[in-house]
Amino acid sequence: MTAEFDAETYRRRRERFLEGIGGGVAILVALPELVKSRDTSVRYRPDSDLFYLTGFAEPGAVAVLTPHDEEHRLTLFVRERNPEREAWDGPRAGPEGVREHFGAHAAYPVKELDERLNALVEPADAIVYALGSGAEMDRRVAELLRGFRRTRPRTGKGPADVRDPAAVLDRMRLIKEPGELERMRAAAEIAARAHAAAMRAARPGIGEWELEAVVESRFRAAGPAVETAFPSIVGSGINATVLHYHDNARRTEDGDLVLIDAGAALGLYCSDITRTFPVNGRFTPAQREVYEIVLAAEEAAIAAIRPGAPFSSIHQAALGVLAGGMIDLELVTGTAEEVIEAKGHQRFFMHQTSHFLGLDVHDVGAYANPDGSPVALEPGMVLTVEPGLYIPVADDVPERLRGIGVRIEDDVIVTDEGHEVITRGVPVYPYQIEALVGTAT
Repeated sequence: MTAEFDAETYRRRRERFLEGIGGGVAILVALPELVKSRDTSVRYRPDSDLFYLTGFAEPGAVAVLTPHDEEHRLTLFVRERNPEREAWDGPRAGPEGVREHFGAHAAYPVKELDERLNALVEPADAIVYALGSGAEMDRRVAELLRGFRRTRPRTGKGPADVRDPAAVLDRMRLIKEPGELERMRAAAEIAARAHAAAMRAARPGIGEWELEAVVESRFRAAGPAVETAFPSIVGSGINATVLHYHDNARRTEDGDLVLIDAGAALGLYCSDITRTFPVNGRFTPAQREVYEIVLAAEEAAIAAIRPGAPFSSIHQAALGVLAGGMIDLELVTGTAEEVIEAKGHQRFFMHQTSHFLGLDVHDVGAYANPDGSPVALEPGMVLTVEPGLYIPVADDVPERLRGIGVRIEDDVIVTDEGHEVITRGVPVYPYQIEALVGTAT
């Protein structure tokens, strides 16, 4: 994979990051390749932070960013060229390639990391590194700090502590640049078309796995840079009440609702859509009643999104509607305020309404300030809105509602004027859904 943006975009990001870390030296580590079995690897997915700052997507890389050294402002340690391995696994950039194509001021084989890292880090007051990035690098960082602790009294040099790069990088990644928003809109369009295709293909008796195949084949058909943002969820009947159902192994039956939670990633930028629809193309009265409550909750939550609004207002807007709906459905008793205060809603709606979206489907960014107050929404943030109702099969639940699971999820950009919903290319209103389901020829 080559850099998704031009070299200037990555350079500008690195300069912002270097300014943010002050006198520290940052070490970013690529995720390792994972073995599926024996000599078969899981398809590689780059580390989001390293990719965000460099565009480099090969495994085994280490990036060192040093604000004090112009000749090593960005140093990349990468796999060497290896004709034999490249014949099996594809081309590698090698040190020469990353200098030429990825803006590295210096580049070395990754096997030289241990001999060069000490000198790169020595002028820093801190190592900016995410502990837990890997056991081997955690060990290296610990050894560096132990060594400098011994020599610092004599030399006066060397970092004294470790700081998490998230303090700077999460804030940068949270507010999306115009180019990032462009990719996320495109990923949302691809995902919406795939969801619509699944609705058209639906019919009683179709397997959950077949609907999964419809969705994911549309992702892959959209282009070589498109893949699934996360394992797709296709739950029919009672499976729709399982939040992260993953088997996708049941055959649908006439009268089932089908819940599909799936997103496309374009150049690693994610979308995340959930739709719930009747497999036979007609909601039952009880299904429609539950569906319309969830839809009203979603629309109330979306309406709360605007610059300056607290992040928590999204959940509170949805929760107020859902609690009132639970009372109307005779799932709970009392007023909406009493239900929320007693957490009586959590049996039927047990998750938050929203999360940030970006290079990761559950993207970086704090939801609360250090004092505990909610973060205020800002233009450039991208988030999901996904209320739901999940009604178990239980004796104390009205029989007509048992086993109904509904979630509706859209992706929303916070704009200067308010918000932009980018996933409504797939129907959400009941009459639209009923008109679409089962129309594939």
